[in-house]
Amino acid sequence: MGPLALVIEAPSYHALAAMIITVLMFVEFVRGKLSIEIVSLLTIAIIAVGLYFFPLEGDRATDGLVIAFGGFGHYALITICALMVMGRGLVVTGALEPAARFLERVFKLNLQLGLLVSLVIAFVLSMGVNNTPVLVLLIPIFATLASRGAMPASKTLMPLNAASLLGGLATTIGTSTNILVVSIATDLGMPEMGVFHFTPIVLAASLVALPYIWLVMPRMLKDNRVEDVQARRRFYSRLRIGEDSILKGRELAAVIPRLPGDIEFHDAPLGLLQPQQRLLMSGPHEALEEAIRMLRGEAAPGWVLDRIRRRSAELREDIVVVEMTVTADSRLLDRTLPSSGIADLHGVAVIGIHRPRTVIGEKDRYSEGGDLRMAEGDVLLVMGLPRDLQDFARSDALLQLEGMRELPRRSKAWLSAGIMVGTVGLASIGVLPIAIASLLGAILMFVTGCVKFDRVGRALSGQVIVLVAASIAIGRIIDESGAAAWLGQALSLGLGDLSPALVLASIMLFVTLLTNFASNATAATVGTPIAFAIANQLGLPAEPLVLAVLFGCNLCYATPIAYQTNMLIMAEGSYEFTDYIRTGLPLVLIMVVTLSIGLAVTYGL
Repeated sequence: MGPLALVIEAPSYHALAAMIITVLMFVEFVRGKLSIEIVSLLTIAIIAVGLYFFPLEGDRATDGLVIAFGGFGHYALITICALMVMGRGLVVTGALEPAARFLERVFKLNLQLGLLVSLVIAFVLSMGVNNTPVLVLLIPIFATLASRGAMPASKTLMPLNAASLLGGLATTIGTSTNILVVSIATDLGMPEMGVFHFTPIVLAASLVALPYIWLVMPRMLKDNRVEDVQARRRFYSRLRIGEDSILKGRELAAVIPRLPGDIEFHDAPLGLLQPQQRLLMSGPHEALEEAIRMLRGEAAPGWVLDRIRRRSAELREDIVVVEMTVTADSRLLDRTLPSSGIADLHGVAVIGIHRPRTVIGEKDRYSEGGDLRMAEGDVLLVMGLPRDLQDFARSDALLQLEGMRELPRRSKAWLSAGIMVGTVGLASIGVLPIAIASLLGAILMFVTGCVKFDRVGRALSGQVIVLVAASIAIGRIIDESGAAAWLGQALSLGLGDLSPALVLASIMLFVTLLTNFASNATAATVGTPIAFAIANQLGLPAEPLVLAVLFGCNLCYATPIAYQTNMLIMAEGSYEFTDYIRTGLPLVLIMVVTLSIGLAVTYGL
């Protein structure tokens, strides 16, 4: 092996400052004393002020503002926001419910089996399709599953993200970073690599990594679900069996396994069920809605339900379900739902009643017809249009609680699914860049009414937006200050004394460090030429060292700023910065060791 230069110039003060800012930002994220938003905004402010008074060589004072604030208009941030909007469209139209129900049945058989099947699906899909749209499809599905009592989203989304990144690593088309590294290597004179050129190495490493992702990672993550009062309320509803109900002519026991697990039936009749029979059932808010939909029964008079749907279509307003408390001044006290005239007077439908601190079923709680008499403190689950619900609450002295929930616009389910499939398809086969395809999809979601303009704020996360902007600013200052190039030169010191396998591991770790704190593009553009030069100086084949760079660029598990899919799962899983470090660092070490061994064995080093 030829000796490498043992002298390296000190970094410029801009490069040194960039490295210090990056380390301080990381330390503050780990400490967790300041919110992610505050740390991100402080980072942007420090870069902006610093570059204004101490601009980069050849730059004007105002050029630093472009570096500091350019992230807010960067295509990566716009892409992430557009993908969030499309994900919202899939949720509010109920387009993903069939997939969610299938996976829910698998999870009901066994939670670990359900997670394994999901991880394999994410891994395989990401081998042939860019992993970003794959995860965009999976995130709302697993958020829905979590709301139905499967594993919490915080325990599934990070493993799914890791599996999709692992699958994306396996082919040259799996991620845009792979394509970039292969292109740079080809420009440097290396032969072009095929799609599955290095797939066997990644598959071998995956045999070690996937068990960790499947069995260990979920146990290292907390249950980040927010428990609230509404989630614990059980609403009682009388369901009338309709002519097209799946209960018609069947025994209740045959249908119960298909319903959400927290639905209960009380005083259920024996034998085959017939139309117009009424069943008393109970469950939490969302579970009750899902059971009513699946059973195709009516929890309120059919005429008022038809009227609500008709007015929703005419006025182009969403149907919502809210919770309202009966106060001491309400005219509803001691009345039953049939005698209250709620539907006639206000055009809304009460589909369930929750009574705190009492047991439903006590004889004196019912009228002679078997209907519950309302009492002070009862919580009504009411469906209707927003203006009608407000009129009902005001007229009948009801207190509207938090937790208004829009019913899915199922008439647009196929439309939103088609928009998402088309967007993913265009990006996957390279017809359009992912940024343009996602923007096109988001626009179509708005134009077709799958997502309402006044509801778009619910799809976006302010935390993710400022974090992405800060990470882009950090990536640019590390690159343009020369910090990345200086770190690459520092890496080359002493590599001549290491074995080829350790040289591979060192390069991979260096690129992994860059990709987790700067960006994949920075890591690829800096790391690939350095690996090529080191291979020439040490007399090693260039291909395994370049592949070490490619692999390192994809080992972005340890920080949320490392890759856009890490950002996408952050808000939905309620993750903290330390969650990525705790679960990601072991995975990075597993992959570095297994991939380095795989490269050394494959290339006979």
